[in-house]
Amino acid sequence: MKIFVTGTDTDVGKTVACAWLINKLSAAYWKPVQSGIDGETDRQVIQRLASVDECDIFPCAYELPEPLSPHEAARRAGVTIELDKIVLPQTDKPLVIEGAGGVLVPMNDRHMMVDLMAALGAPVVLVCRSGLGTINHTLLSLNALRAKNIDILGVIINGPPAPHNVAAIKEFGKVDVVAEIPHLTPLTGEALSGVPGNMALLGGGDG
Repeated sequence: MKIFVTGTDTDVGKTVACAWLINKLSAAYWKPVQSGIDGETDRQVIQRLASVDECDIFPCAYELPEPLSPHEAARRAGVTIELDKIVLPQTDKPLVIEGAGGVLVPMNDRHMMVDLMAALGAPVVLVCRSGLGTINHTLLSLNALRAKNIDILGVIINGPPAPHNVAAIKEFGKVDVVAEIPHLTPLTGEALSGVPGNMALLGGGDG
């Protein structure tokens, strides 16, 4: 099993959602493209929040210094991101793959993040915010995924409870909700693991 985790925007909570999925599925983790390496990287967040061995956190295909769109971060680093050089790591465990930015963030002058999803053949979990504006952002992202015939497993919603937005996303987006992750204070692996979800959408049992 492999799952590609993308978002409606940057800083929408993809890495937290990945940690939640890893804890629920006993999965490995891979972020093919990391933009920005100052401070705590996404791999380090996973190490802090997820019950995963270091050997099951696979190295990035591209690690770019500046926290920018992948195509621009790559340009400034003097490299070009090539999709055929991004190869799935081998693992016997479920694999959670984290994208960079949103669905239509550019990878190079020809490909978007959604093209990487298609190339890897991984079904998608879309991460979105719970607050104002999320309906529009989520529906646009779902439409972009469907335009590329990407299999969508469901959405994970991050933030304070907003049942009206959840209902609208389900109704107008024709999509299921895998989990709603509230703001957790403190944000720890134990607290994150306690958040329930509809694991049947991912091929597992309820939990």
